[in-house]
Amino acid sequence: MKRFIPLFPSKGKLNISGEQWFMLSAMIVNAGNYLYNLVIGRMLGPEKFAEASLLVTLLLILSFLAMTFQLTAAKFTAESDSALGQKTIQVLHKYGLRLGLVLSVLLAVFAFEFSSFFNSDSSLTFIVFALCIPAYILMSIGRGQIQGRRSFYKLATSYQLEMLVRLFLTVGLLFILNIDTSVTISIGIVASVFLGYLPVRIIPQKKQVTKQTLSRAVLIFALYTSVYELSLVLINNTDILLVKHYFPADQAGLYAALAMIGRVVFFVAWMFAMVLLPNVIATEKSGRDSSPLLWKYIVYTSILGALVSGFSYLLPEFIIHILFGSAYISIAPLLWLYALATSLFAISNMFAYYFLSKSVYTPVYLTLGFGILQVLSVIWFHDTLLQVVVVQLLLMATLLIMQVFHYRWFCWKQSSNILPLTTTTIDRTISAT
Repeated sequence: MKRFIPLFPSKGKLNISGEQWFMLSAMIVNAGNYLYNLVIGRMLGPEKFAEASLLVTLLLILSFLAMTFQLTAAKFTAESDSALGQKTIQVLHKYGLRLGLVLSVLLAVFAFEFSSFFNSDSSLTFIVFALCIPAYILMSIGRGQIQGRRSFYKLATSYQLEMLVRLFLTVGLLFILNIDTSVTISIGIVASVFLGYLPVRIIPQKKQVTKQTLSRAVLIFALYTSVYELSLVLINNTDILLVKHYFPADQAGLYAALAMIGRVVFFVAWMFAMVLLPNVIATEKSGRDSSPLLWKYIVYTSILGALVSGFSYLLPEFIIHILFGSAYISIAPLLWLYALATSLFAISNMFAYYFLSKSVYTPVYLTLGFGILQVLSVIWFHDTLLQVVVVQLLLMATLLIMQVFHYRWFCWKQSSNILPLTTTTIDRTISAT
């Protein structure tokens, strides 16, 4: 694995911390992923881009599913001693591989049904995509282990490699191969996942840790994390899938481009969430207040959201023309609305990840509830793309207000010393026994 590290300078050479390097690297990865979508969008046009965006959305759904394993690995690696942390990785590796294989088989078996529902050109696309599911889950577990250790240089390497392979290989194959474009894009995704796994690949080691001690702590956190990641899937991805189902291909392609531009805030803010979780755990283990960390990243996210939403309001046609071209210009009036909705959700996401790291799960229920509401709302209100966007904006504004109220309630309870026993306390009690 060490042979990958020289691709990214060490702390001593750059005189920056691992956390700073990871955030810088994450910006590069996000830029690369955006370039990937922009190049493909320009090459294929709105109708074909709808097919490509479907695969990108499936990859994002897979990433949110795998994030359950990543966050669980990160939390228990950060909180636990080496034996318990390694045992956690071993168990996650075992069940993650099994789940990945089951999902891969199911997607391949029902490929034709998926193709029909999403009005896709080829069922082979889903069969090829299915190949990467087990590797993606294992890659996420490996990322979680090094995230918990706060080895941000190696974590950056994995994300960088995945992005670079997907970008250059996919674009190259689109020029070389004379096959269905969606199949070509699937091949690029599969290759990028397998190569992105190499820097963080796991070799589980047997440790003498009691199964009862491990299973209770891991199961509680993994269960709530999986529920939260499901809510992220509902909010972040189902709108694209439903638009692909309800609208003509050209309209679905326009909406996919709108979502790709508008979600820049969420994907940049994601790097803050990845750094927030282990840092909150480390801060609280040292007996210090972790709330300044939360507000630091909320300020960063708010500034980013204000800038993106502001420019989207003032220069929507210019932004769309530069990024995707004149074929997509009709979605310009919707851009600032979608960017604002995404910004509100990105800020809400900071609260949720903060409380996840503290094993407080009320924000999980809130986000899941609004995720379900969003799905139902788009099903009910989808006469126009404007209607779809406005529904999401109203829901995300309400969700953020409720997250802020929960934070204030939590602080009041904490200051009054009447907080109920949290899972963090339970975990520490179990680990000590």
